[in-house]
Amino acid sequence: MRKSSRIPGFYKLTLRERLNVLKDFTGLSSEEINVLRRTGSLDLETADRMIENVVGTIELPIGIATNFLINNKDYLVPMAIEEPSVVAAASNAAKMAREGGGIKAISTEPLMFSQVQLVGVGDPFSAKFKILSERDEILRIANEQDPVLVDLGGGAKDIKVRVIDSRMGPMVVTHLIVNVKDAMGANTVNTMAEAVAPYIEKITGGKVYLRIISNLADKRIVWARARIPKEAVGGEEVVNGVLNAYAFAEADPYRAATHNKGIMNGIIAVAVATGQDTRAIEAGAHAYAAKNGRYSSLTTWERDSRGDLLGTIELPLAVGVVGGATKINPVAQVSLKILGVKTARELAEVMASVGLVQNLAALRALATEGIQRGHMALHARNIAAMAGAKGEEIDIVAELMLKRKLKIRVDVAKMVLEEIRAKREIEADA
Repeated sequence: MRKSSRIPGFYKLTLRERLNVLKDFTGLSSEEINVLRRTGSLDLETADRMIENVVGTIELPIGIATNFLINNKDYLVPMAIEEPSVVAAASNAAKMAREGGGIKAISTEPLMFSQVQLVGVGDPFSAKFKILSERDEILRIANEQDPVLVDLGGGAKDIKVRVIDSRMGPMVVTHLIVNVKDAMGANTVNTMAEAVAPYIEKITGGKVYLRIISNLADKRIVWARARIPKEAVGGEEVVNGVLNAYAFAEADPYRAATHNKGIMNGIIAVAVATGQDTRAIEAGAHAYAAKNGRYSSLTTWERDSRGDLLGTIELPLAVGVVGGATKINPVAQVSLKILGVKTARELAEVMASVGLVQNLAALRALATEGIQRGHMALHARNIAAMAGAKGEEIDIVAELMLKRKLKIRVDVAKMVLEEIRAKREIEADA
């Protein structure tokens, strides 16, 4: 009999009841259901308050990237990610940057903005003028929504009005610009946008549809810069290789997509560990990479008069140290304590710095041994475990595959595992 995913009231069920429904629908075994029941620091009761229809949690390894010196302050950086080599690469590249004096980072004020979409006006530029004329009243209405934020020095600070053409006709879009202080800010700016929408309709005679944050947070920019001595990176030939790899990414969007993915490996790993909105960060970064009309690199690399590498990263980072999952997920709280950051701006500057050195590590690998050698060396342990190796067998199998320069594949790992187990049996019988 065909089973239906139409399950009225699924959200009202207890965790136990949801798991029973899931077991019946999917045929999961009791052991597999118990896998979902097992949790780490994020217990099921807390998870059930975070999202809907909870049946379990999923954990990722958290590694600590070392060697970071940012704005003359030392950091240990927690990174949550499933991909081998990322944490090691960040630590190694941070060491190279340290030899050049460390990383310098700066950021703008934490300004976010929401968009209020007005349609149905025959004179859009006149409507724009009316909205601008009522700037002070619009800001007053917005700031009424969050007096605590205003008392802290934040709140709605300005508006910007744009007339855009669309297939549905002209639209008048009001940007409500808000200083969100140490929050990511989505809830704040969305609430303010909804509050001012009726007033904008009243003064223009148009109709408002969307009232929503923009994740292209181009008023919340972070820059990080580092000098990498040519000796630290491997000499003049490696410098040339890095510059050629960067030039490829700067010129070609197909290469730039992977280039920027490597940058985000580091940034998103820190974001996951600290409970940030990773989707907003990714969307903003990639949109910013296309700000000049063509998708390109988020970093720039050049050579100074001494022949050393100079790297810079520039991107929007909407992150927070208060509110959201940051204050609900206990692991995120511990990660922020490990970092020792006090403000959202400081967190953003650390994340941008991680992205910069992550990019350096990738470009250096590509320009020398290739990305796969180091990556697969670290991946060998995962492959050994997939082949059935247990405990110390994992390290032995991985080491033998690398030592013998074998292909890092599951079938090869199984062959090596069978070999070492057979050897042990012979030794035990002797």
